[in-house]
Amino acid sequence: MDSSLHADVTAVQDISVISSILRVVLQTTGMGFAAVARVTEDRWLACEVLDQVGFGLKPGDELPVKTTLCDEVRGAHAEIVIDHVAQDPVYADHHTPRLYGLQSYISVPITLADGSFFGTLCAIDAKPVAIRDSAGHHMCRLFAELIGRHLDDQRMALSAQAELAEEKAMAELREQFMAVLGHDLKNPVAAVQSGTRMLLKEPQSDKARFILQYMTQTAARMSELAENVADLARCRMGAGVLLNIERERPLRETIEPIVEEACETHPERTIEARYLLHRDVPVDHGRIGQLLSNLLSNALAHGATDEPILVQASADADGFALSVENGGEPIPDAERARLFQPYYRGDATRTKGLGIGLFIASQIARAHGGRIELHCENGRTAFTFIMPLQTARPRLTVVE
Repeated sequence: MDSSLHADVTAVQDISVISSILRVVLQTTGMGFAAVARVTEDRWLACEVLDQVGFGLKPGDELPVKTTLCDEVRGAHAEIVIDHVAQDPVYADHHTPRLYGLQSYISVPITLADGSFFGTLCAIDAKPVAIRDSAGHHMCRLFAELIGRHLDDQRMALSAQAELAEEKAMAELREQFMAVLGHDLKNPVAAVQSGTRMLLKEPQSDKARFILQYMTQTAARMSELAENVADLARCRMGAGVLLNIERERPLRETIEPIVEEACETHPERTIEARYLLHRDVPVDHGRIGQLLSNLLSNALAHGATDEPILVQASADADGFALSVENGGEPIPDAERARLFQPYYRGDATRTKGLGIGLFIASQIARAHGGRIELHCENGRTAFTFIMPLQTARPRLTVVE
């Protein structure tokens, strides 16, 4: 038996009510043998059988298809019902009843939703049985339709499972690719950044300095993107954001250089900073720098170019807050709920990048026991990281 036919036989046997269906068929028709058969142009296979008269067939057995009336049912896509073979004008001299010693017979086609023929629900007996237009006849029709629907449901479920498995495999491959890409981009980007910094220290023409500043800005964006891609892959693959907490390092040493670098790489923009850091805060300084860099990049990309960007950092007994505020059009309400989802880019006409910077920032905030809040009012938009100090602790955040 080839694999596809074996699967069809198994599919019928997996229908939990199939044995009950065959039992009811025999009870309502008064016949002694009932079966669900898979019928093709060249094969007849018993999928499930209930034999109370010793006909001799078991599930998985075959009959030569041309010796069966089910072959005619397949060809015509129409049922065959015989009450008494010896008195039937069509089948009295037919080779099938003579070969198998049949006097009563019913075979109803099992058709799938796409119109294809699967097989038959059939019943036979060696004695005459008044089956045509009886309750048993109508029951067989209903059961054949029910079996067809069960088979359709099974095929749809298997197809959905196969599609899900394929999509999962593709997703895993995509995340692995992103992890490798994010990791492998870091070294060459770092080399470009180092080279442009060295060149900027040397005397340059105005044109050369402009080009080097542009290269520095681009390299910084590439470095940020590589780090975000690597972090996204780690989050999506279950590794999460792991923190390295430092408790006695001044936060200003982390925040100020990032603001200064943004000013250097975007000399056409105005960036102001206000620091009210009255105490040290236990955080992962590298991650806080990454969070701030992502929020600044978002403000530079979407904020009004003729309005200043304001960075504010404060730390007191209640907690730590770090915000980036820019002017410009407010973010539509419909977009706000999805801003922190990976790959979400909102309005494609105004959104740049892959749409993962805010997602990574939100995961860093969560890993610190904090959150990022969004406020839009009076023509200003502010993303604020808030971390209550009593909950700040290193922990692993896994994104599901």
